[in-house]
Amino acid sequence: MGSQTMENAAETGPLTREPLDPARADVYAPMFKALGDPVRLRLLSMIATARGGEVCVCDLTGEFHLTGPTISHHLKVLREAGLVDSDRRGTWVYYRMIPAALAVMGTLLETGIPV
Repeated sequence: MGSQTMENAAETGPLTREPLDPARADVYAPMFKALGDPVRLRLLSMIATARGGEVCVCDLTGEFHLTGPTISHHLKVLREAGLVDSDRRGTWVYYRMIPAALAVMGTLLETGIPV
């Protein structure tokens, strides 16, 4: 999700203010869909809480009873949804959360009702 789309989310406002148009729904749905899987939700949480703001994939794989390629697939889904970013350093890939993506999701889900 590009920065222009992030800016548009602020213009859209909460889903409770007005119906979301089809084009924006197509943009935001992959973000929510990506978090609909427990493994991806846990991965995002682990990345978001990592010291220094990023984590090596080598530190993520040991937390799951899944193969490396399966973890890589889940991370790819998070990356393609615009929730995380990554870069390769030697043989390892490091992941970091994109805070603006969660802010967009929060904006869309805001109800205005205090909890």
